[in-house]
Parts: sequence; C-alpha cells; structure tokens
Amino acid sequence: MSKLQTTCLWLTIPLSASAAGFDTNKILTGIEDRYNHIQTLQVDFVQTYKFRGPTRIPEKGTLYLHKPGRMRWEYSSPAGKLFISDNKNFYDYNPEDNSVKITKMKEDDDLRGPMAFLLGKLNFHEDFGKFDAKAQGEDVAITAFPKSDKAAFTEVSFIATMDFVIKELTVKGQEGDVMRYVFSGEKKNPPVSDALFRFTPPAGVNILDETRGK
Repeated sequence: MSKLQTTCLWLTIPLSASAAGFDTNKILTGIEDRYNHIQTLQVDFVQTYKFRGPTRIPEKGTLYLHKPGRMRWEYSSPAGKLFISDNKNFYDYNPEDNSVKITKMKEDDDLRGPMAFLLGKLNFHEDFGKFDAKAQGEDVAITAFPKSDKAAFTEVSFIATMDFVIKELTVKGQEGDVMRYVFSGEKKNPPVSDALFRFTPPAGVNILDETRGK
C-alpha cells in the first residue's frame, strides 16, 4: 500500500494529443498540492468490481482518512462491512461470515493500493512513467501507467475537476480485474476520532491473522 507514498521526482510527462487544450502537469501538481495539505478527509463512495464475469453488485459507504496511514472504509451496503488501516495493519471484516483477515500494510495487494496517495506524500511521477490525458466535459480524465510491470496494477485512471478534486478512480489489476470508485460529498479536514481506525472484533469473530510470525 506504500507504493504511491513517494518523494518528489520531476519528470517530463508524455501527453496524448487530445490533452493539448490544458496543462496536464499543472493539473497533476494541483491535485498533489490539494491532497498533500489535507490531514483528514471524509468522502462518500460507490465501489464496483469486475473480474472474469459480470460486474458485481455495487457497494457503497463512507471513507475516512487520517494521515499518516489510517483509513476506514465503512460500508452501508453491504451493511457492517469494514476495511480499516491503523498505519500498521489492514483489517478486512466480512459480516456475512463474521470473519476478519489481518495483513501487514506493505504486503497487501488489494486494489485499494492506489488510494494510498491520500495517506501520504503524493507524487505521481515516482511510480508512473506515462500519463495520457483528455478533456471530459468540464473535467479532465487522466490514465497513469506504472513504470514497473511488477506493480499490482497495470493502469490507474481518474477523473478530476479543474479545481483538483478527484471524482472517480479506476484501477486495473494484473489479472484483468477492475475496481472503480465514484466519490462525492468530499469534506476536507473534518474532525475524525482516532477510534475509527481501531478494529474491535465482534463476539465470536473468526480471525485469519497473516501477520503472525512476521
């Protein structure tokens, strides 16, 4: 999950011909400046997932972020589902079978990985070597391609407003899986309790702890 938490490295950004109407580098820098100065964030999301078949039923909820390294994906549909980071481990709780999977942050391959840009020092140029950009109505659509073929994803596409708010994020995995998020109702620096980022196991929960012995 730390792949996008990088230091500043400026590169020349290859642009697609359709991006000639605006300054892609300026937009990327604006997004970096916006999110690097946010300490906490609250935003509603709709999440869809597709892998070797039809797109699964959309899931939705609220995402809470607190730098450094803490996030809470609190689902309203399916109700009770949680995905929490406490800046050390991930806790993936499934209420259907009352189970939680615990993994170390740096070892997790979840497609939420590109969301790490909201948790640390954002710089698009360390892990991405190419950017294709085009206007999409009043917004800009940018697809970023990682430098390394060892990344968990093959490309990340996002739609941002001209004032640098990310509205959509789509991640394509190495196996052809696609995760898409649509964001709304963003709140910058709201008061966020530390308790949100601590996972308290429900009674009788089945724990799969992959951090033991590591």
